[in-house]
This record gives sequence, structure tokens and C-alpha cells, in this order.
Amino acid sequence: MKIDDIARLAGVSKAAVSLALNNKAGVSEATRQHILEISRANGYTPRTFKTHKVSAKNSSVMRFIACKNVDIVTEHYESQPFFSELIHHLTSYAGEQGHTLIISSIPIQSLKEEIQQLENEQPSAGILLLGTNLPAQMIESVLSIHPNLVILDTCFEHIDASFVAINNYLGGYQAGKHLIALGYRSIGYIESEVRIFNFIKRKEGFMAALQEGNMDIAENLTFAMNPMSLLSQDSFKTAVENMKHLPSVIFCENDYMAISAIKTFQELNIKVPEQVAVMGFDNIREAKVISPELTTIHVKKDIMAKTAMDMLLRKVGGRKDQNVQILVNTEVIERGSCTAQNGVRGERG
Repeated sequence: MKIDDIARLAGVSKAAVSLALNNKAGVSEATRQHILEISRANGYTPRTFKTHKVSAKNSSVMRFIACKNVDIVTEHYESQPFFSELIHHLTSYAGEQGHTLIISSIPIQSLKEEIQQLENEQPSAGILLLGTNLPAQMIESVLSIHPNLVILDTCFEHIDASFVAINNYLGGYQAGKHLIALGYRSIGYIESEVRIFNFIKRKEGFMAALQEGNMDIAENLTFAMNPMSLLSQDSFKTAVENMKHLPSVIFCENDYMAISAIKTFQELNIKVPEQVAVMGFDNIREAKVISPELTTIHVKKDIMAKTAMDMLLRKVGGRKDQNVQILVNTEVIERGSCTAQNGVRGERG
């Protein structure tokens, strides 16, 4: 095997492979580990492997596949906090079980064809498919490729396949109940411009909680954002500038949008949480870096990874006819971006 072959299997440049194999700066840690895993699995042993040699003959090769698009799972998805954590837990747990995890990223336009090609070139014992941004029809189209397949981070009840997903409905419901319990009454909502399963279910759960409390969101308090930007977004900034009254709190469908909203408020000299509170969803690392620290819904990425890998290993072990759909529950993480209320807030001076 040559560097060219590793680059092709990893979906990266030869330069990135060289940097990773020589332990040099210039690639993210997730990308480095991805390249090293592929190298190990294919018997390529550079100098950096001499003390950690892993024989592909002695471990089952599992494949993790991410389907890239321009909206959610971007070209550099592995450096994004949510996916980086998930991949870290998957790789670590696979190693603990004596297996090698090969990570591949494939353009959404050629998902089925390229999965088939990868399997033809190097058959795997099983596949973990990141389904975050995939419609049901596309998932159905790849089910015939491998008998051992588990789909992560989405769930379609009408598809007879194995899924491990976030309990997004519960998380949205928990968020709504938490904000109501804190005393918030004027509630805004920031949704993703890109509508995927996760965001749709979060909104359903959030609205259910509000309806139980005989509350609703006014049309002029619902906003749309790019779901994968941590920067202030001009459209939201303009909307806030044109508002006569701020909501007392805004719930965001993920932490990226929540952090983006906080940065926007800071640019406009609007204090969080004194003038408007913010709540997110996912509990990414950056949620504790932003000031104030972000109140959010914790997604148990370690449990998702372990559950999915265990499910795949059972399939590999012969239990191929037992498809199950598992939702991993969430919990509220209280931090400084939301506080208990004693009265109505939100007036702009």
C-alpha cells in the first residue's frame, strides 16, 4: 500500500496523509486518527507506528461512513464538535473491543455507489452509517449493500433497519418545560434553515411542552439561522435590530445557533441573560467556552457510540435478523445563559 492509496481510502490529500503519518501539524486530530486507522487496517506501518503496530488480520474491520453535503455534514465535518466527539467515542470503543474502525466520507450524490466500491476494495465486517442529513429514500437505497448495517443520528420508524438516534423529541420537550419552570413567558425560537429529522423532532417536543403550559411562540419571534456557524449572522442581527420588544428567552435547535445568537446580542450590547436568555441543544465543548456559559440539552454521544457499536457487533456475531430502533435520552444542563425569573422582561430601552 502506498500513500496515494491511503489518501484515496481516507478521502484526503496526499499532503494530509504525509502530515498525519509524520505526526506534523496541519491536520485536525480527528483527521490524523482517521488516516492512522486506515493505514493500520491496511498493513501500512510508518515509523510512527512501530510501537503500536496493529495487524488487520487479528481484528475485524468496521467501517464508519459519513455522507457529506454543504449544509450539516460539511467537508470538514470531523472537526465539528458534535461529530468529533461521536467519532472519538466510536473509535475508542471499537479499539477496546479489539476492532479497527475505518472512517470514510462520501459525497451525498454518490453514496450508494461509493459505499459499494469501498466494500469491493476492502470488505468490512459491518458498517456504521452517519444518517444525520440523509432522507429516508437514500437510507433505504443502501440497505442491500451490507447485511450488517447500523444507522446513527437519525431514525425513520417505517424503515426495517437498525437505528441509534438522539431522543430529539424528549430533548425539545425538556427544554420547553425547563424554560417554563424558570418563569419565562415571552419565548422566541431559532430554527435551522436546513430541516432535518433531528431539528423537526426537537421543535415538535418543544412545542408540545409549550402547549401543555398554554403557551405559544408568536410568529415574529421565530427566526432561521445557518445551523453550522458559530459566528454572528447578519440576517438575525438585522431582525433583532428591528425588534421593538425582545423575547425574554430564545431556544435554539442546536448549540451552534445558540452561540451565534449570544455573539449577535453581544455585538448589539444586549446582555445575556439579563435582557434576553439563550438555551441550546447538544452540549458541545464550546458551550462551556462562551460567556455566559450555555444552558443546553446534553446529548450523550458516548452512550450513542457504545450502543451503536454493540448493536453492530451483535449483527457481526450472527444476529442479523434483529433490527431495533433505539433512542438515547437527553438531559438539561443548567448554566449561566438562563436564570430563574421573578417578573416579565424583554422591553428594549
